[in-house]
Amino acid sequence: MSGRARLALCAAAATLMASCSLLPLVDQPSWLFEAALLVAVQTGVGMAARRVPLGRPLTVAAQLLVSVLLLTVFFAREQAVLGLIPGPDAFAHVADLLQQGSDDVSRYAIPAPVTDGIKLMLIGGVLLIGLLVDTLAVTFRSAAPAGLPLLALYSVAAGLSDGGADWLWFLVAAGGYLMLLLAEGRDRLAQWGRVFGGAPRTPGDPEGAVAPVRTGRRIGAVALGVALVVPLTLPAMQGGLLDAAGTGVGPGSGDGGTISAVNPLVSLRDSLNSDNDRQVLSVRTSSEDISDLYLRIVSLDDFDGTTWKPSQRHIVGVPHTFPAPVGLGTDIKRTTVRTTITAADWYAQDWLPMPYPPSGVDISGRWRYEPVGMTLVGDHGQTTRGEKYRVTSLDVRPTAQQLADAPAPPAALEREYTKVPSALPKVVADTARQVTSGASSHYEEAVKLQDYFAVSGGFTYDTQVEVGRGPNAIAAFLRKKQGFCVHFSFAMAAMARTLGIPARVAVGFAPGTPQADGTVSVSLKDAHAWPELYFEGVGWTRFEPTPTRGTVPSYTQSDSPGTAVPDPALPSRNASSAPSAAASPTESCSAGLRRLGGCESPSAAAAPSGGGGGTPPWWYALIGLAVLAVLAVPLSPMLWRSRVRSLRLGGYARSEEGAAAHTLAVWQELTDSAWDAGIPPDESQTPRGTAARIVRLGRLDPAAGAAVHRVADAVERVLYAPRPGAVAGLAEDVRRAVTALNAGLGRRGRLRARFAPRSAVRLLWAASARWAGVRARVTATRPSLRRPSGQQG
Repeated sequence: MSGRARLALCAAAATLMASCSLLPLVDQPSWLFEAALLVAVQTGVGMAARRVPLGRPLTVAAQLLVSVLLLTVFFAREQAVLGLIPGPDAFAHVADLLQQGSDDVSRYAIPAPVTDGIKLMLIGGVLLIGLLVDTLAVTFRSAAPAGLPLLALYSVAAGLSDGGADWLWFLVAAGGYLMLLLAEGRDRLAQWGRVFGGAPRTPGDPEGAVAPVRTGRRIGAVALGVALVVPLTLPAMQGGLLDAAGTGVGPGSGDGGTISAVNPLVSLRDSLNSDNDRQVLSVRTSSEDISDLYLRIVSLDDFDGTTWKPSQRHIVGVPHTFPAPVGLGTDIKRTTVRTTITAADWYAQDWLPMPYPPSGVDISGRWRYEPVGMTLVGDHGQTTRGEKYRVTSLDVRPTAQQLADAPAPPAALEREYTKVPSALPKVVADTARQVTSGASSHYEEAVKLQDYFAVSGGFTYDTQVEVGRGPNAIAAFLRKKQGFCVHFSFAMAAMARTLGIPARVAVGFAPGTPQADGTVSVSLKDAHAWPELYFEGVGWTRFEPTPTRGTVPSYTQSDSPGTAVPDPALPSRNASSAPSAAASPTESCSAGLRRLGGCESPSAAAAPSGGGGGTPPWWYALIGLAVLAVLAVPLSPMLWRSRVRSLRLGGYARSEEGAAAHTLAVWQELTDSAWDAGIPPDESQTPRGTAARIVRLGRLDPAAGAAVHRVADAVERVLYAPRPGAVAGLAEDVRRAVTALNAGLGRRGRLRARFAPRSAVRLLWAASARWAGVRARVTATRPSLRRPSGQQG
């Protein structure tokens, strides 16, 4: 392996080692393997281009082109032309993914899920850094400045992470950079020959060949020092992906900020199975019908295929009057409800339980408003403990016809709330389509899904069932048909998304138990989770798929038989994801969400109707190889001629035999270049006659003609002189002659000579001759089947 090839591999390894510092930012490391595959292809293209050799700009352009094609195959294959060539649709899709990635970065806490947008930002960033490092260190032979992009990559990761193992990733990245410096130093010194130990240099001696090593060490020491200091000087950043787990929200007491933690929605199964069913809230309401008095805490709208989680949103100061809920039209019947809620002294919840949709809240303390979910969250330690507050809300009463006639939702909302990962089993989407077969609207589909779970599907309510985790959780629930509200709400919301219905999951309390004094007692066992589906003109609309728990909405009762009055003997045990008084981590709560303060629920990720299962990594490898093959086939004649030209003109004489071989190779290159320019070879002529013919037919100027004759004279000396010596400048003479030949061609002729050289037919001749030789050797070694003459049978 050549020194430059080793340097290219070291540059790729240094890039990947520095990329390891990004691992703590996300919850899955699989993206790094995909990035390694793409960096390997990018590096291989650079090695091939430099071996040809192509010019530096062409080398960088080839690597950039292949990188764009690979990113297109990975992230925009369906929008690309022939699944490979990026067009306007592919670029628009990539732009949408980048925007989604930017939104996800500001939404999630560390470690964030590897959404498509975040994966594109990670892999695309690593590819870009890899291209910069390869260009600086290998193409331009300057490894020291290549540490700057590596430093930028590490500094970004160090600035975003929470600092747990930054020193480890620093050592990994620094080791990659030092390896790159040493590889470059070895490559440079190899050009001067092997370095042997010797006596110390005298003060007057030049530093010689060890100077590059010393310089590299100094530059490396400075770069590593900067890499160590820069992350310490970066300003602390808050919000989104930058937040560590903690209590409270936002960066301060101002009106802006970002939710940085969610109070635990811990171990719902434990709460529902608790023997000590304590009162959580005491509620007094102006509504005559308490069947719809659901107290909503927070919505879970982020569905990554493994869990449903609350998205991280920006928060503001609590407005005096809340804006109208998203999507609610003026023709929908509504009434204003006033509710007074008193929280138990032991119940400390960051999020404020309220009827939905609220239009105003009167509460003291440090509370902030999250506009998207229309929820209130405590600021820096503020909780519901012992709080008494008044909520003004709307009791929205749409009709079934209004829901059935709902127009399509806004494109941005539909895109966000119908996201379904491809990792979920196909059975989820298939079951949704089977259950809703014959429905003429999204509303009818929603009602059929609700009835399937609550009435006709044979499901039973059981709080002893494990919550489950991973992409197969919903498939297992659909098969076993046993679970509690977590299973029912998550499954219905996921299946609704597969049908194109915007969906999320709400967490809070179902209607409690009426008391003699006119209040409603909400206990720990009233904790509940239910799906909310979006219908334009109505907004987010509650459904109740959990059998025997909660209340069935009146606008679905035409197809969903059942009482709207809760059974006092069964105080909403169907509830599932509600806040508990004490965080009791169990199998149903993951470490990642425990850092966020939330309990992970079984994530029933809905697969697109096309089927489940992601594209296997080997498929991407095959596509990458196919891309290289597609590029290599039409360019192979040009690449072969460029490689042969480089070998013929790049040699030099080390002996008499070497001088003769070099002269003949140079002459061969001259005659082949003339052939490419339209002057076919004539083997019957002498070198001098061939030179005169090239000068005449090529209309060469005197200087170029003299160069051609000098090469012919050298060839004749090799052929006829007893001891031919080396002749300097032959390669330069050939280059001068080839330039003159190309100058005499038109643009079309030059393009043909470049991309479709006639002399490339020698490659076919060589292959044919080699094949004939192989057949001859096989024939010679094959035993004869013919009997010798005269042999008897």
